[in-house]
Amino acid sequence: MPLEGLHHITAITADAPGNVDFHVRVLGLRLVKKTVNFDEPSVYHLYYGDEVGAPGSILTFFEFPGAAPGRPGAGMVHAIRWRVGSPEALAFWEARLAAHEVPAARDGDVLLFRDPEGLAHELLVSRGADAPLVAHAPDIPAEHALQGFHGVRAYAGNPERSEPLLRALGFAREGDEAHWTLAGAERHAQLLYDPAPPEHGIQGAGTIHHVAWSAADDAELETFAAHAAAAGARATPVIDRQYFHSVYFREPSGVLFELASRDIGFAVDEPVATLGGALKLPPQHERLRPVLEQRLTPLPDPRAVA
Repeated sequence: MPLEGLHHITAITADAPGNVDFHVRVLGLRLVKKTVNFDEPSVYHLYYGDEVGAPGSILTFFEFPGAAPGRPGAGMVHAIRWRVGSPEALAFWEARLAAHEVPAARDGDVLLFRDPEGLAHELLVSRGADAPLVAHAPDIPAEHALQGFHGVRAYAGNPERSEPLLRALGFAREGDEAHWTLAGAERHAQLLYDPAPPEHGIQGAGTIHHVAWSAADDAELETFAAHAAAAGARATPVIDRQYFHSVYFREPSGVLFELASRDIGFAVDEPVATLGGALKLPPQHERLRPVLEQRLTPLPDPRAVA
């Protein structure tokens, strides 16, 4: 079975309350999980997505309060591409972003904007058959809502070096070495390489940490990890991330890839109806709950800011 496009994208924020406000109130996404960084439990790991937290819609953020702004460079994803349903939806978003004082610009059939910390987003009309992955927001008509990921753009100095690994993972090249598509049975996603800027990248607020591609289960994770290793990648063992299992490695252009399973999901520890409402901790950190609830940044009620 092929990988099913993107599973999630993970970025960095220095401002968790502002992050919730922008992604829920402005973009209309649902906060589907409020938990902590597994490796640094004193800070949040926030997950946004469609109404049920479906793979292919999940944008996550590690919160590091006070983190300096980052700068994307070679080996980093620098833009997230979202699908919308029609040209009318693009016009809706152009007007909505202006009403929220978010600068946006058209580049042909693509609408470009940045979040408050500088992370780049692109909206484009979906031309494929992938099912829309939509969250319910009271002031965003369902036909205009974001419909999940179309793909990502990354900076690379020598993108042709990535070809053997991408082909091992099931990507197909479209046109030239800079444009790749991962087509599963139900979902598709694009990976586009852009020429790298001269400045070195700096990981920080407003930058993307890694991208995760969607695998069915542990068996598929192990199969594709073996494919990646045969193509020269140094893959981790399968790691339990509570809501999915994961394997990590860098592709030759430097982008950190994750393969994440879709057989567990965000409803494993709370009902779909109340996703994102309560702080959820991995079992190894549950003993820290009293301390963490005092230490973590207070967040607005996500349904109240919608």
